[in-house]
Amino acid sequence: MLWIKAFHIVFIASWFAGLFYLPRLFVNLAMVPAGSDAELARLLLMARKLYRFMSILMVPALLLGLYLWLVVGIGRGPGPGNGWMHLKLTLVLVLLGYHHLCGRLLRTFEAGANRRGHVWYRWFNELPVLLMIAVVCLVVVKPF
Repeated sequence: MLWIKAFHIVFIASWFAGLFYLPRLFVNLAMVPAGSDAELARLLLMARKLYRFMSILMVPALLLGLYLWLVVGIGRGPGPGNGWMHLKLTLVLVLLGYHHLCGRLLRTFEAGANRRGHVWYRWFNELPVLLMIAVVCLVVVKPF
């Protein structure tokens, strides 16, 4: 079980690295001056590759987490004391939505249809940080 936990943490950390950096690329994409086609193409290539890579990393992170929950029984069982897991799973669903929203935003940039400014993307970039803090606190402290 400890090996499963270790690899779950490794894949989660790797997935989050992508969730932290891809929106930063969106900030840079939103700041590309008109006519800077080479810069735009380079940033889009980086963003596409990162999104593909982080999507691959997300899969084992989720599968290992499901194994720990459903097979090993972490956060399961009757009675009180597992409410933290329900909130954690809800936050994981929010993270999955954020991941897929990043894919939609990337397609918007690829189509040349972005209408948001770099400041919006700077704020958007903060959400996975807040979600990670919440999830780690829930898993470690298990407040309810």
